[in-house]
Amino acid sequence: MIRLRVLKAEDLVDVLRIQGECYTDIEPESHDSLREKILGSSGTSFIAKSVEGVIGYLISVPIVYPQLPPLDCSVFTRSAHADTLYIHDVAVARRSRGTGVAQAMVRESIKAAKDQGFSQACLVAIQNSHHFWEQVGFNIAVTSDIRAAKALSSYGSSAKLMHAWI
Repeated sequence: MIRLRVLKAEDLVDVLRIQGECYTDIEPESHDSLREKILGSSGTSFIAKSVEGVIGYLISVPIVYPQLPPLDCSVFTRSAHADTLYIHDVAVARRSRGTGVAQAMVRESIKAAKDQGFSQACLVAIQNSHHFWEQVGFNIAVTSDIRAAKALSSYGSSAKLMHAWI
């Protein structure tokens, strides 16, 4: 059985372990960058546990769309005017892929965002993950915002901005 709970800064050891296992196309984010996002998440980030221990995590933060945080930014400040849930990172340990845990964490994060009054979510799809995100209701988005384009480029040349109304 898989249990979800709100992600805490104390979970960073497990987050870093799973991140290192999952990301091959980008340099994994630093402890400080992930900690900043976890602290700024306001109950929208989750960890998944099974009898085997921690098997996945989702980090999401409120932003003003389309002002994306760049990859590995060392400071994250939540805006009082946030209008969008930004799903920054979802990762599942190899041994637990295909179990539906990623979808469960996404549903829980979106539910928490709706409960906080958000009506949209966005993310940056990397490592060809846009197919997964399309299956859970996101579409590839285009933005002319120069800051968003610069932040998007920090995720690599194949990164795609995605958006969904929730």
